[in-house]
Amino acid sequence: MTSASGNRYYAAACQTDFPAVETREGIAANVKVMCVMIEDTIVGYEPFHDVRLFVFPEFSHSPPIYKTVAELKQHLAVPIPNEHTDVYCKIAKQYGCYIQTGTFIESRPDYPEHLFNSTVLIGPEGILSVYRKANPWIPWEVHSSPHDIIDFPDEIFPVVDTELGKLGVAICYDWLFPEVLRQLRFNGAEVLIRVSAYMDPWGTAEPMDWWTLINRTRALENSCYVVAANQAASYKNYPPFSWPGGSMLVDFDGRILSQAESGGGNKIVVAPIDIGTLRYERERRQGHDMFNHTRTEIYNYLDHSQFASANNVPQSIQSLNQRIKNAKK
Repeated sequence: MTSASGNRYYAAACQTDFPAVETREGIAANVKVMCVMIEDTIVGYEPFHDVRLFVFPEFSHSPPIYKTVAELKQHLAVPIPNEHTDVYCKIAKQYGCYIQTGTFIESRPDYPEHLFNSTVLIGPEGILSVYRKANPWIPWEVHSSPHDIIDFPDEIFPVVDTELGKLGVAICYDWLFPEVLRQLRFNGAEVLIRVSAYMDPWGTAEPMDWWTLINRTRALENSCYVVAANQAASYKNYPPFSWPGGSMLVDFDGRILSQAESGGGNKIVVAPIDIGTLRYERERRQGHDMFNHTRTEIYNYLDHSQFASANNVPQSIQSLNQRIKNAKK
């Protein structure tokens, strides 16, 4: 077991390129590969770096290849915790590391008509938090948002205080909504984790390169480290899209610390996270302190309901298109 020194450690952004599984029975094979990636990184980098945090992409367990909630529930949905989180818990305890899992299509007995796109933070002591995507990529993702469930009982934007710092996560499309990451920052986040399946042409290539642009912007505007893992799957594996990878780590001033070369294939990039330096800089800076400079009273746009809650109604492509149409009025 390794240990961080003075809140300095290394994080690993791990990208994957797996064939899309069609049933939940196929998830275990992907989990096995990701656990090998964790062990290889810990052992292989041990003479050089103390790698403690591992982040995996959205859909690395199973992509939502079916178009309806009923089909996803029948073939791919799993509860949390499950047999796969048990495997991650075992390896996290063995090595004293922290794992932000790729996403599961999560079923919940208390909401049988809904599914969630969910990622789990696991540490040496077990499951620390579950984050459910607040902004599914509509209309193609028919998972529910916690926003769509009246009186949703769990913390929507959890931040966990760990020996590695205060960790918060958001999933893929969530990162195009600055409110999500700002809420995590207001909840105390020091490291913002991105679990993503960010496809071409919005990925790592010019003229867009939204992936790099957004990761760097969210880092600097919230004074947080960013650890972002992106899908690297080819068109062959996940039609009709392809994903460019480009997984990266960014510091609190928006500097890219490390980035995987664009293109498919399982890849791992590591870089240092220094929570002590982050805390020092947050404390000493007077300028470019956007968090403390936020003039909260002058903003009223969130008082208006734009994309209204579904009021517990199950999601479908048709219902999502209607809600989008209503929001444009």
